[in-house]
Parts: sequence; structure tokens; C-alpha cells
Amino acid sequence: MSFTRTWTVRFSDTDPFGIAHYPRMIDAIHETSDMLMESIGWPFWELTDEHGIGLPLVSMEFDFTGQVEAGDNVEIELTPSVGESSVQLEYRATHDDTVVFSGTEHRVCVPVDGDGGVPVPNELRTALDGVRD
Repeated sequence: MSFTRTWTVRFSDTDPFGIAHYPRMIDAIHETSDMLMESIGWPFWELTDEHGIGLPLVSMEFDFTGQVEAGDNVEIELTPSVGESSVQLEYRATHDDTVVFSGTEHRVCVPVDGDGGVPVPNELRTALDGVRD
């Protein structure tokens, strides 16, 4: 199982040719991870103040294989995988049952007041693993 949400492409998301511009697609990806984290009770904006950690992005790789236009509804599916001190977020986006982009974000768990990775808190691990069940 995974977390899925619908992104409706807006006119403001498109380039002069009426096709969704890739930076806006990246915004939609980040918004999807925000929505996932909020849905499991671990919003990104509470990580630092309430848990003393952050999950900064360390790398991402995406392939854009199709085009979407203003008014299109894109299903963005996100599947998390939790490592010792990292989280991988795998994305698959479809429109009319056709994959339009897919990719992966890698995030590392870091302490607010330190340097380097730390173990992902057990409660966060359990919440993210619950998305996969």
C-alpha cells in the first residue's frame, strides 16, 4: 500500500505551450511528501521543534515520461522505505492510466543541533512502515 493524492494541474503550473512545467511538478512532489507526513502525524514543520530532528533532502532522481496540461488530474503515489538513518520516498505519477513521471527522493535523519545522520525514531519508522502495509 502507499499514499496517493490527486494533483490537479493549474494554468499557473504550465509553460507557454500549456504543458506542466517541470519545476511545478517538483513542487507537486514535495507537496505530496508534506501531505504524507502530515497524514501520519509527523508533519515536517513539527520535526525540529517537537522531535529535535530534520529529514533534509540529500538526493533526488526523476524521469519525466509524459506530458500533462492545465486541468489534468494526476494521481501521485508515494511509497516510503525506511533505512537505519534515512528515508527513501518512491513516486509514481499517472494520468489516464499512463505514467507521466516517476522517481525517488532520499532523505537523511539528522539532529537539529548536530551533524551527520542519526537513527530514524522508532515512532516515525512505525508510522512510515504503516503506509506500506
